Amino acid sequence: MGKRKVSILEPASTAVAEIALFIESKGLPKTAKKFVDEAFTFFEQLSDDRIQHKPCTYSAWKWLDYRCATFKKKYVVAYLSQ
Repeated sequence: MGKRKVSILEPASTAVAEIALFIESKGLPKTAKKFVDEAFTFFEQLSDDRIQHKPCTYSAWKWLDYRCATFKKKYVVAYLSQ
């Protein structure tokens, strides 16, 4: 099994932190921590090069040749596969 290099850029980590802060503001600190843990586990799973996700349908990302993966049926993670 090969591994891709996964680099999590600042906008992605900021978005995860903002979502966790929102969840925590609703009085659910354990759920917020669980969300962060699951998000970063998902990012780590993107390193498995046996899995090739579909090209993004968003035109700007499609033009840049990004691949898209869905996280929790609500969030889209775009990445560049080399």
